[in-house]
Amino acid sequence: MKHIFAILCAAISCFTVSVHAAKTRPLLDIVDVLGVRENQLVGYGLVVGLAGSGDKAQVKFSAQSLNNMLKQFGVTMDETTLPKSKNVAAVAVHATLPAMASPGQSIDVTVNSLGDAKSLHGGSLMLTPLKGVDGKVYALAQGNLVVGGINASGNNGSSVTVNVPTSGLIPDGAIIERNVADMFKAQPDVILNLKEPNYQTARNVVKAINKVFGPGVASAQNWGRLVVSAPVDANSRNTFMSMLQDISVEQGAEQPRVIFNSRTGTVVMNDLVKVNRAAVSHGNLTITITETEGASQPGAFSNGRTVPLQASSVDISEQQRHMLLLPEGTSLDEIVKAVNTLGATPSELMSILIALDKAGALEAELLVI
Repeated sequence: MKHIFAILCAAISCFTVSVHAAKTRPLLDIVDVLGVRENQLVGYGLVVGLAGSGDKAQVKFSAQSLNNMLKQFGVTMDETTLPKSKNVAAVAVHATLPAMASPGQSIDVTVNSLGDAKSLHGGSLMLTPLKGVDGKVYALAQGNLVVGGINASGNNGSSVTVNVPTSGLIPDGAIIERNVADMFKAQPDVILNLKEPNYQTARNVVKAINKVFGPGVASAQNWGRLVVSAPVDANSRNTFMSMLQDISVEQGAEQPRVIFNSRTGTVVMNDLVKVNRAAVSHGNLTITITETEGASQPGAFSNGRTVPLQASSVDISEQQRHMLLLPEGTSLDEIVKAVNTLGATPSELMSILIALDKAGALEAELLVI
């Protein structure tokens, strides 16, 4: 029985390879290594040096932050009177702490306005601590902003805005002050998580690793999580990971998918999408109501009076569209051509695909985001 099962598995594997061309990719491109991850940092700060385009007086937290900053430098003011300056803006600052980052390294910083500032162009971020989710400070940010947008306004209220002038970037604007605990080094084994879980891909990864390092080194816990025995010594583990990086793996068969963005009307389909035999017809019903106003004039030298008249006309029209027959196994190119023949928009295309899916004729996973 085991021999027959092995023959069947080999036959199925050959059939799968013949139907879907295998895609070979570097191992570390299709997996995430447990413990090797980025971390998000966030902070609150002030941008100064704006040419009158900062927060207005009604933004109380901006004025309060400026007052608190001045106190740190020995400038005391009346607590009941907050400073008013249009050259200051309260901002949210965020950055990404790379995996294995060390103190002293620089990272990019993104700055976004929190108040009603018109533009951050020409401003500089004051020293701002960036904290992680645990509340600890991991980096300090400061520097001049690079703003891609611009805002110009006239005295009569007219204005022109290009791109987003209330958001900017500071390249290498933060210096890392604290490193994150190395969870990768603390793990006795290397855990690989597939970015797209797939049984075939998991099997191919295990076979490829064991072929290089020997049987039993890698094993699959499930279709998305793999356990690899690795050296504990830091230098040896680094060498081991470099060898894993050189391994190429054949990915399993991809899932046919149709993705529709309901906000933008974007429809994306991969080339594996097929449809069963189906007939499609699409048409639009248009109802036009026209209101016409007029007047009834009395005859000359009569005692009549002018009477206003209002008439309504209703017109109903329906576009004549031909019904298209989609044969069994119609490919992506043929689907697109057929829908274009109907003159359908992306939103109408989605309606057609949903109808095909409800009719059981769409061989794909339908995702609406």
